[in-house]
Amino acid sequence: MRYDIRGPVLRRARQLEAEGHSILKLNLGNPAPFGLDAPDAVLLEVAQSIGAAQGYSDARGIHPARLAVAQSYQRRGVGDVGPDDVFLGNGVSELIVMALQALLDTGDEVLVPSPDYPLWTGAVSMCGGLAVHYRCAEEAGWAPDLEHVASLITGRTRALVIINPNNPTGAVYSRQTLLGLLDLARRHGLLVLTDEIYDQILYDGAVHECAAALAPDLLVLSLGGLSKTYRLAGFRSGWLVVSGPRQQAGDYLDGLELLANMRLCPNVPAQYAIPTALGGGVDIKYLLEPGGRLRDQRDFAWQQISSIPGVDCVKPAGALYVFPRLDPEVHKITDDEQLVIDLLEQQHLLLSHGSGFNLPTTDHLRLVFLASVSVLDDAIGRIAEFLATYRQ
Repeated sequence: MRYDIRGPVLRRARQLEAEGHSILKLNLGNPAPFGLDAPDAVLLEVAQSIGAAQGYSDARGIHPARLAVAQSYQRRGVGDVGPDDVFLGNGVSELIVMALQALLDTGDEVLVPSPDYPLWTGAVSMCGGLAVHYRCAEEAGWAPDLEHVASLITGRTRALVIINPNNPTGAVYSRQTLLGLLDLARRHGLLVLTDEIYDQILYDGAVHECAAALAPDLLVLSLGGLSKTYRLAGFRSGWLVVSGPRQQAGDYLDGLELLANMRLCPNVPAQYAIPTALGGGVDIKYLLEPGGRLRDQRDFAWQQISSIPGVDCVKPAGALYVFPRLDPEVHKITDDEQLVIDLLEQQHLLLSHGSGFNLPTTDHLRLVFLASVSVLDDAIGRIAEFLATYRQ
């Protein structure tokens, strides 16, 4: 099992910090260190509810929070969900592991995008399964290659993972692409796991299509949480919503409930943030429209990184990252993890390497654009200076 984006590179960064160096960290989608704070109304609700949060909750989570999540999916067109179809968790990460633990026998296969958020691949491996990576085509704006997905399905394939908007590429999938993926799941009897944590972080009029709403006839597990849109990464407050036909999934759903019971319950204080966050009074659009902070930082990071000789980048339509490509004819990189370690040591700048996202090539980097424009200008200047002379 591997989780390279928090492996040797991060350990080296900690060593440098221990030696007294200041490291500019643009490797994690963590809003708080960059001054992107949670809405006051959400924090106030948690503070006022702290007295009621001292004991265990229902293993699935408190009812008002599960109801708020169910209602938010009903508004997106997922009509058959209620609070009993919702499991709350200590972030989406815990729920991903639970969903796969309940599903997989040793050797079972799960279709995972490449590049992916690597927790998916690591969790499949940890649960005894095999992550089979389907190609997302950079030349098509990082959309999944449906023919490649279809070619990978075998008798051991159990599930299809969709990450939309995608981390690390920022791709937002079209309705046509999603319908194609869902049709493959339908034809082969696959469980659909859809990671939609960035569903409201969209630019330039991009539209997020909810996979569960497009496929009411399929068993779909939709995952989301408060970490990104609501800037509450430290609260570890996520949810899993079960939709579609459940009649033949009774054993699986019993397994999910068993795993929920075994952890006793999710973090209770953080659950109280969910009803207020999803109740309609919190809006992130002001950050995403022209003149909004995230929109301006996205535009600046994309323009500046693309201006470096030998570097090109698909413009992200969602999420919080740029995922530039280093032209192999200009930058002959054989070990991209070593590249980011060398960048870290020479420029004291921490990024993530593309192969850490289960990309089969060594020619990409991921940069988080949560920092202010001035900080991004400094960081991308360091990258340009480094690449101008770097050789492997």
